[in-house]
Parts: sequence; structure tokens; C-alpha cells
Amino acid sequence: MRDFHLPGRSATYAQNGICATSHPLAAQVAIEVLKSGGNAVDAAIAGALVLGIAEPQMAGIGGDCFVLLKPAGSEDILALNGSGRSPKGLDAAALRAKGLTAIPLHGIESVTLPGAIDAFCRLSADHGRLPLADILAPAIHYATEGVPVAPRVAFDWVVDMPDLQGAARDFYTFGGKAPTPGQIFRAPGQAEVFRRIAAQGRAGFYEGEVAEDMITSLQALGGTHTLDDLAATACDYTTPISGPYHGIDLVEHPPNGQGATAILMLNILKHFDLAAMDPFGTQRAHIEAEAGKLAHDARDRFIADRTTRLDHMLSSETAAKLAALIDPKRAMPVANPRAEAIHKDTIYITVVDRDRMAVSLIYSVFWGFGAGLASSKFGINYQNRGAGFTLQEGHPNEAGGGKRPMHTIIPGMLRKDGKVMMPFGVMGGGYQPTGHARLVTNLVDFGMDLQAAIDAPRCYSGPERMGVERGYSDQTRAELAAMGHQVVIPHTSLGGAQAIILDGDVLIGGSDHRKDGCALGY
Repeated sequence: MRDFHLPGRSATYAQNGICATSHPLAAQVAIEVLKSGGNAVDAAIAGALVLGIAEPQMAGIGGDCFVLLKPAGSEDILALNGSGRSPKGLDAAALRAKGLTAIPLHGIESVTLPGAIDAFCRLSADHGRLPLADILAPAIHYATEGVPVAPRVAFDWVVDMPDLQGAARDFYTFGGKAPTPGQIFRAPGQAEVFRRIAAQGRAGFYEGEVAEDMITSLQALGGTHTLDDLAATACDYTTPISGPYHGIDLVEHPPNGQGATAILMLNILKHFDLAAMDPFGTQRAHIEAEAGKLAHDARDRFIADRTTRLDHMLSSETAAKLAALIDPKRAMPVANPRAEAIHKDTIYITVVDRDRMAVSLIYSVFWGFGAGLASSKFGINYQNRGAGFTLQEGHPNEAGGGKRPMHTIIPGMLRKDGKVMMPFGVMGGGYQPTGHARLVTNLVDFGMDLQAAIDAPRCYSGPERMGVERGYSDQTRAELAAMGHQVVIPHTSLGGAQAIILDGDVLIGGSDHRKDGCALGY
């Protein structure tokens, strides 16, 4: 139990339903949907769409999503991949011939087709209870009337605004400036898109005037995207992957997501006695950083739209060999860093309802405001998810037409003795596998309660440096530096976690102080 003399927050306890997410208006919308007769799927979609208006630098209808779902009355976990594909005209050889060595982060080449709306429509049809129009109503309201910009959103907006180009500056700036907290952001063009989806389903987005606006705008910017590319966008149900860790199972999406990286990282960490270490000390931070480097190197070698080495990546033998490479006293260099796959801009929402349907949903435009490009009429912000491709010839994740890139966003679930015990997510791009592993080890190895496990300080060894949050002591930072880590205090905090524990008749929700959100229940 936390010290009530000190700043902090308690977890949320409820019986009928909980939503945990990064903005309070979205959490409130989800609870209102539950109370009006909707289920966890209805609530999660409604909340996610509002998040695209409340946190437009993080997510939007021009982006992708991934979902893990536990149906009511079942312990099965379904995985829905709502990531879009590259246009068929994308050609890695042609890009290399232009002298490119990587996909331009904010270039038209980075824009992949948006998959989230197709996934939301499919999820609603297959597992929702309310009409799609009811689910979209809150997003229509907030896009029309506006949302006061929250403090963390305003902080990120300042950082991300310089990347906005052309029409995107008209839709996502306030007279060329970033908003201050409390200014009202409105998106009337998106409200109209929501109305068309409410009336026509996915056709309201992937066909007709909205589709023409997206494709015409992309082609005007030099894109090879076509109406046929957009119309062919379709989500897929896949089989989740999982790995055991000290009595619990971590459940993740299979590739093209990077969930296997988190499983591999925990498999490596099994070879060390974390529970004997100081949870906020030097040794744990070092071992975690080294395991993360090795797991990310495997990710960058193997994870792609069509992965052939997944069994190798998840095998205990692979983890044992990698663990043996870790020097407990010295940092190794980062192998094969891929800066194009590292970002921090994502929203996550989890909802559990009274029937114990559980949804773990993550939704993103990749970097801040995606590619920094938007459609000219409706202001749909395009994701730059294609920057997750490589231009290395022959690599499984080589850019190509009609392919899904390696994806960083990963919703998670924990399972114990065959029963789902916790849907969760940790935002933060390349940090996410480390975030999943850290949250799991906080809970399992150090026995922290949910909110404490989320609030605990974080560190992450990225492509160039090791970001160590201010929650760590100066002594720990100095000791890590002495081991060879390039230690910095990151400009922004690392990630943002949300989770719900299913504990018999009670639900326990936790929400990260690093974001503006909360866990709400009833």
C-alpha cells in the first residue's frame, strides 16, 4: 500500500466495469457507453475515437490499431490486426535508386493506408452490442464542439508541431502556433467523416468523397496511393502468441507487431534473479537494458509482415544463449540500431465490462502527427507507419507494395492458470517491449500493486542513449554511466501504461501519471 503522506494516486476499484486510458474524457465516454447498455467492445471503440480528437498528435482515423479481446464467458483471447498496408506502387529498389537509405520519416513514402476504421467496424459488427451510430456519437460531439487541450497533450503538441506540413498546419495548429492548456481543439471535418461512417459503415470512409479526399491529397503530394489500395484495406483475425514468466503468461499479437520482442525479453530475464535486486537500483536497470538490446536486435532481424523465424525468436534455447552474452558489470553497444522504428506517439485504452469481456486496444499514427501531412478537405492526418520498413535489400521487412511494415504498437494481456487476469498496454513506441517486461516484473518479481507498478520509475536503452527518468537517484545514473551506458534524463517521460486486473468480483484499474488520463469505473 502506498504512503498516503506522499503524492500519488490509488488504483480504481469497481464491480460493474472499468476503463483505463490516457485522457479523462475518453474514459468517461467509455463508462457512459457501458452504463447505457454497451459492452467492452462498444466502450473501447467509442473511447478510442474520442482519443483521436483529444490527443490528435498521438492517434487518429488516418492510423492503425491492434486489439486483443477476451469474449464474455470465455477465457479465449482473440487478436485483431488493424494495421494497414503500403500502396502497391511502393518500390524499395526505386527508392534506393534515388539515393535513399531509409524511408523518409515525414515523406510521402512513409504513408501507409489507414487500417483502424476497418478494424473498428469489423470489431463492432462481430462483437459489439450497440449500433455503430451510437458508438460514434461521442466522437461526433467532441469533434464538433471541441476538447480543451490537456497539459500533457499541449506539451507534446509543441514538440511535434514543427513536423506539420501544408494542409496539416491549417487543421492542427492555432494560427501557426501550438495550443496552450485549455484551448479548444475542434475537428469539424472529422466530425463529418464520423457521420458518414455512422450512416454507411466502413464504406463511408473507404469509398466515396472521404476516400477521394484522402487519395487525391496523397497523389498531389507525390504518393502512389490509389482508391483500389484504400478499398482493399482489411483487418485480420490472427492467433495470439504467448510466453510463460514465473507462473503467468504474457499474451501478445504475432508479427507484424513487435509483441514477440517482449516475450523474448522476459525469456532472457528469467535467467537472472531480479527479485533479489533493488527494483530501482543499478543492477536491475542494467540487466533490463542489456536484455532489451538483445531482444530488439532480434526484432529488427526477424519481425516483418511475413516472419519465418518466430519459433526461433521465442525458443528457450535462443533466450539462454542471449542471456549468456550479458556482462553483469558492463554495457554492450547497441547492435544494428534502427532509429526509424522508435517513437513515442500512441494511445491505449482498456475496458472490462460487467460480463468480464475484456478489451486491450492500441491506436496510433506512429510519430507525432504521423507524417505531418493531412487530406485537404476533411483534415485526415496520415500516419507514417511505412517508416517501420527497411530499405535493406532482401530483408524480410524490406519495403514493398501491399505489405505491412514492422509495427511497434502492442496491446497485451496477462493470463494465469488459463484465465485472463489483466489486459494492459504501455505506450511509447520502441520502448513498448521493455515497458511490457518492466510492468510484468514489477508485478511478479517485486510484488508491487498495480498502481505502484505503473508509477515506478523507468529507464530504456534506445538506439543511441539510455534514458533514465528523474525517479531514479543521481547515484544510480552515475553507476550506470560507469558501466558504459550513455545515460541521459529524457526530455519526456517514458511511455504511459494503463491496465485492469480481474480479481474475482472486483476490477482494479491503474492509469499512468505520465499522461493526462485516469481509470474510471462504476
